[in-house]
Amino acid sequence: MKYLALAIGLSFSLVSWSYAERPAVPESAVPESTDANAVAFAIPTFHCLGIYWSPAGGAADKEVLMRYRQQGASEWREALPMRYNPIPETDDELTDYRGSIVHLSPATTYEIQLTLAGTATSTSFAATTWSENSPVGEVINIDDRKTPLAITESGTPDAYRVYDGQGATIDVRHKHDHCMTIDASYVIVRNLNLIGAGDEKSTSSKPIGAILVEGGHDIVIEDCDVSDWGRLNPETGFGFNYESAIYSRSDTLQRLVIQRCKLHDPRFDGSNWYEPTYPTHSQGPQCISLFNAGGNHVIRYNECWSDTEHMFNDIIGGGSNGSYRGSPGPDSDIYGNYVSHCWDDGLEVEGGSRNVRVWDNYISQCMMMIGNAADSIGPLYIWRNVCARSQWQPDAKGGYFLKMGFAGGEQWMTGHMYIFHNTVFRSDEWLPTGALGGDRIVKHTVSRNNVLQVRSPENLIISTNKQNSDNDYDYDLFNGQVPEGNEAHGVRGEPRYVAGAGLDPVTKSGFFQLSSDSPGVNAGVIIPNFSDGYTGDAPDIGAHQRGAPPMRYGVSAQPRRF
Repeated sequence: MKYLALAIGLSFSLVSWSYAERPAVPESAVPESTDANAVAFAIPTFHCLGIYWSPAGGAADKEVLMRYRQQGASEWREALPMRYNPIPETDDELTDYRGSIVHLSPATTYEIQLTLAGTATSTSFAATTWSENSPVGEVINIDDRKTPLAITESGTPDAYRVYDGQGATIDVRHKHDHCMTIDASYVIVRNLNLIGAGDEKSTSSKPIGAILVEGGHDIVIEDCDVSDWGRLNPETGFGFNYESAIYSRSDTLQRLVIQRCKLHDPRFDGSNWYEPTYPTHSQGPQCISLFNAGGNHVIRYNECWSDTEHMFNDIIGGGSNGSYRGSPGPDSDIYGNYVSHCWDDGLEVEGGSRNVRVWDNYISQCMMMIGNAADSIGPLYIWRNVCARSQWQPDAKGGYFLKMGFAGGEQWMTGHMYIFHNTVFRSDEWLPTGALGGDRIVKHTVSRNNVLQVRSPENLIISTNKQNSDNDYDYDLFNGQVPEGNEAHGVRGEPRYVAGAGLDPVTKSGFFQLSSDSPGVNAGVIIPNFSDGYTGDAPDIGAHQRGAPPMRYGVSAQPRRF
């Protein structure tokens, strides 16, 4: 009964939407079901499982209850229920219910049990998370060079082909657009310094990538350092838009893992929204750009930074925003990253956002901390991120914690979003001027246990737009304006943190815990699978639970265990 009460207490509401593509059912998803017409399956990453099911009898007033356990364990654990969200307008429907189980261990098989609430309809199946140790086949050592490296030969699922620089440098001296191109599968690229991408004599406006992923799947890019990429756009006097350390427009690209890389200091500056006059959308270099990729990617433990004379447009992003694809693509994870210095979105997770999960990132010196305009399929999960310092231009006001709204039209705002346990941290005077979208349109959003501190008590925490619908805000700690009827259990006030709170810029670690006398202590609500690890009667509001070890980001980070 506790599980059912928690599910009901979150007060989820529902909406219909459409999508045009269904993933293949993995061979490992073999169900045992009381409903012969419903085949449940999972799409894994290292620490998550995206769950899919279309049981007979699904309806807007019936959630799917989820529980899971390691194979062979006796105790079940609860996961967040899945909401009904069918796809009636497509020729090939996805599933009526979609959701994620998070904070799992790699290379581990889990038993999953799904039950249509209020019925006897259920299904059970097993799924295994990815191993962090890819099987290695042939290793090709890469030496220093001044011409691009083209990777076109694939490995196999049982023997990845490894390209290891062992610290070597590829410096193309701005005589070539790319330091490396990849058009192969089952490959690992590691331990390379990549410098000087972007042919300064080129007249093409097509964006370049220091690492250009042209095609393939199951690609790992790790422990690489990329800097000094990009070209000057003579029409603007700034860097060309979207030119990236890692870039791909392959719509078939799946299972790209980018981990423990340092992507920093592009060659040219990006423009802000006031250059030359407001409003002009920012343009310039990025760290990682994926456009309408196939998905199932992982971007983790990277450090992306620059300085105020070499700003990014977005840091990790891409497109298309108003679409059913977008960036980073379905069933993808972004976590453990340190990102800083952009005039638009620190992390851009826009488009379909089907089982896209964003957690444990530190985001600073950005206009919008996380862009989520729009979420057309969902669900999109954003939890335990820490954000600091928001600005539109030097020494000017900030943007929002979450962008919200839409791109291309309100018709793309049909997916669900879950915003849990994030902290907008006051590191200096440059707090955001809006929390959840300013006064943009917001739909199908559930917010719980977030520290939402904005610059002024007059700033909006929750949008008052008359076109808002199907939103549920509660148990947040906030200091700004909240429309009547929201945050029934929320806490109005300003957070107080433990002594020495903040990020150490050298170690990329820090404490963001509330002090014992702060508003928000023991004031959160238990969220299945997302609030694990607390002590006491209830979790603290915010990203960092008291008593937990320091939060770590970037190349030295490790996943938090619950």
